[in-house]
Amino acid sequence: MARTTDGSGAPVPQRLLAAATRLFAEQGYDRTSVQEIVEAAGVTKGALYHYFGSKEDLLQEVYARVLRLQQERLDAFADADEPVERRLRAAAADVVVTTIENLDDASIFFRSMHHLSPEKNKQVRMERRRYHERFRALVEEGQQSGVFSTATPSDLVVDYHFGSVHHLSTWYSPGGPLTPQEVADHLADLLLRALRP
Repeated sequence: MARTTDGSGAPVPQRLLAAATRLFAEQGYDRTSVQEIVEAAGVTKGALYHYFGSKEDLLQEVYARVLRLQQERLDAFADADEPVERRLRAAAADVVVTTIENLDDASIFFRSMHHLSPEKNKQVRMERRRYHERFRALVEEGQQSGVFSTATPSDLVVDYHFGSVHHLSTWYSPGGPLTPQEVADHLADLLLRALRP
């Protein structure tokens, strides 16, 4: 039976994901071997295969863990007892902050998604679609209640915002002039201005 923690108490799956994320970001998914991952994590190949069936499963989990966090947070914002514009703005800013906080994960995913099998790719796209649909539902709620303009279809509004989010890994620098929250506030404000009646 594989150990669930290493000597320092860190869970083995967490160590494997951290090592894989660092190596995929530095070298690329296709140029990173399973051996390099287990050596960096300080575990055996058996431990990797106990928790993840393959290197491809690690790639899928790199993205899935961020999407799960973002989905939980979006659900909380969407279900809050607040005006729709406040809920949408909070959700719009949050996805920016959580993407920047996990920039390596986002970068790896968009660079390496094509390495996923058709089944895994379909599953990831389905989970992403669920997130986008919940976000779009907030836009539509505001449009139907007259708070937001209906001049632009809700699908285009959502694509506009997530296009910005998906490109963060190509230009955002932690040492740059804007903090993650400042970038998030600017992009959320742009979204709300685009929806203003």
